[in-house]
Amino acid sequence: MSKYAYLGPAGTFTEAALLGITSSSDQLIAYANVTAALNAIRDGSAEFALVPIENSVEGVVARTLDELATGEALEIVAETTIPVSFFLMTLPENATKEITRVATHPHAESQCRAYIARVLPTAEIIATPSTAAAAEGLKDGNWDGAIAAKIAADKYGLTIVAENIGDNEGAVTRFVLARKPGELSVATGNDRTSLVAYIGIDHAGALLEILTEFAKNDVNLTFIQSRPTGRELGHYHFIIDVEGHQNDAGVAKSIEGLRGICEDIRVLGSYPRSTTR
Repeated sequence: MSKYAYLGPAGTFTEAALLGITSSSDQLIAYANVTAALNAIRDGSAEFALVPIENSVEGVVARTLDELATGEALEIVAETTIPVSFFLMTLPENATKEITRVATHPHAESQCRAYIARVLPTAEIIATPSTAAAAEGLKDGNWDGAIAAKIAADKYGLTIVAENIGDNEGAVTRFVLARKPGELSVATGNDRTSLVAYIGIDHAGALLEILTEFAKNDVNLTFIQSRPTGRELGHYHFIIDVEGHQNDAGVAKSIEGLRGICEDIRVLGSYPRSTTR
């Protein structure tokens, strides 16, 4: 049995993703936000944490990137992706009533704008910390509708009044599984390596220098995002995903080259790439 922290409460897309990679003997512990879930590893409350990192429609989850790039180092050991489908739900006794106040996470609301404009044009939209929190909060009577994952309706005994209401049928979210740094994984031939490059003071050509290291070693980048370090204006770091394992010759040479031009490098891990389920 292993302990897994995840972005809660129960009924989130993160829990749905976690159920796909754990067994019934594992202990799943919900946390209120990404920071708390990752800190559960750092303080020993959990061995692993699953958190969202990227959505095909909304883009990156900035809080996850920032938490992995700062503080006590963590290692990504796996990733998983799931299709994201949104459902409009309410309490069973309200299933036939007009919905006037709808709660959901802002990312979910932005992915259901066309449906909301067409079907619920006068409804008040209420932002919640997660889609599951919106579903859970229906019992408090503060709103009469929630947009969430199907798992949330199952968890809280709700009635689904509309299915697959998202504007983007092929929406997918990628999640990463983190732990404290340990033994390096074995290359599988279909790996991804994640790292953070700290460039210090920004200067002309800084990004080009980083990209050149990968290009000259024929390494393909699958993701790159700049984030401020928080120290002062002009201080940035880049979170980068590349194809390949850090022990692969091209990736290893690229990382070594970055150490010569960057203020610091943090390798977040090498792990098998996921395919959409």
